[in-house]
Amino acid sequence: MTGNVNSLPQHEHEEPPGAPQGAPGGFLRAFDVAVDPELLELALTHRSWAYEHGAAPHNERLEFLGDSILGQAVTVKLYRDHPDLTEGELAKRRASLVSTLALAEVARGLSLGDELKLGKGEEQTGGRDKDSILADTVEAIIGAVFLSTDPVTAAEFVLRLIDPLFEDPERFSETLDPKTTLQKEAARRGLLHPAYVTVGAGPDHARRFTSSVELDGIVGRGEGTSKKVAELEAARSLIVKLRARSAKRRPRKR
Repeated sequence: MTGNVNSLPQHEHEEPPGAPQGAPGGFLRAFDVAVDPELLELALTHRSWAYEHGAAPHNERLEFLGDSILGQAVTVKLYRDHPDLTEGELAKRRASLVSTLALAEVARGLSLGDELKLGKGEEQTGGRDKDSILADTVEAIIGAVFLSTDPVTAAEFVLRLIDPLFEDPERFSETLDPKTTLQKEAARRGLLHPAYVTVGAGPDHARRFTSSVELDGIVGRGEGTSKKVAELEAARSLIVKLRARSAKRRPRKR
């Protein structure tokens, strides 16, 4: 991470910790942290909603900030807790803990999807439960917490937020490089390498790509702001479906 996080601007406020009953951000109450209401609303605003409302502000800048805060907090904890791990092992574990799937799991545990401000199109395509949107929102909230408090409080918030992930940080590792994982899966099954069908749509300032990939009769779909992201999401989706089917086919233990 570049730069000094202590040099970024902070918001001062006197609101009590958490959020009023029924107000956006009630999920923060358990963390005893107060977030500037405007920053919180911004963190929960997806770009699809913003573009449908006259190019209003959205959460991508906060997401950018939160990604750095998240990475720093996780890096420091892993470094201190695991003096036995090599640099490569630490990097692999960190990548797993801050992965899209890991953060999406955290978001679902907080019912974060219910809090999002989404555009009509994104709403209709199940945006409230999309891994990428949920993960991005978690990072945006971390950014909002940082700007509303201080670096120490923000780091503590991050570690409390993702604490359940530390119990098994390796379980998301196979989806970190989903396209390679999918190729290996195809080879294991004696099948050809998966072929991706990817198309882009929308104006240049809001270009979106959708991708699909099929293996052994199962289709994975993904979308993103680039062809690469869309294909990664499609591969990740297919891996999850293949694993789920394999689990169903296993005989139950008596």
